[in-house]
Amino acid sequence: MSHAAARPAAPPDPVDTRLGARLAELRAARGWSLGELAERSGVSRSTLSRAERAETSPTASLLNRLCAVYGRTMSQLLSEVETEPALLLRAADQPRWQDRASGFVRRSVSPPHPGLRGELVEGRLTAGADIAYDRPPVPGLEQHIWVLDGELEVTAQDVTHRLETGDCLRLRVWGPTRFRCAGPAEARYALVVVLP
Repeated sequence: MSHAAARPAAPPDPVDTRLGARLAELRAARGWSLGELAERSGVSRSTLSRAERAETSPTASLLNRLCAVYGRTMSQLLSEVETEPALLLRAADQPRWQDRASGFVRRSVSPPHPGLRGELVEGRLTAGADIAYDRPPVPGLEQHIWVLDGELEVTAQDVTHRLETGDCLRLRVWGPTRFRCAGPAEARYALVVVLP
């Protein structure tokens, strides 16, 4: 009788490890239990616990919910797991984050800095990819969405905007939003985010 050798678990991604630690710090700084954070965010305690321990890579939707609770943008949260703010961020050094479940890749183009209100992000959605956010990380967040390649549908305040290469949409986000790759190929867009 043969037994298959057990494969060792892959080590967690270093960014996920730092991100998990930062999420645990934010919760602890507020004195919240996992249960209290679950109530505030609408995310299960077990999912929150696995994210904080880097047992799972958090999705864009999960991070968005946590950002809303903690009053920061996703870029701010992700920049907090970087070592030092810089004035210049070379293309090769720009942090990338991938939500494998949805087909979304996010690149933080702007050098992170906690004192600035604006940031530049590049988003990529694979053909057919669809991301829905139930709320903005900060109510009244200003967004400028400029499609660099492909086609993108953006839904906000129950209005769907179909954007093609070169189109730019400006909006303030108060409620749910949805980004969907509407074309047969990947959609690539620049997202300028400005805190209110």
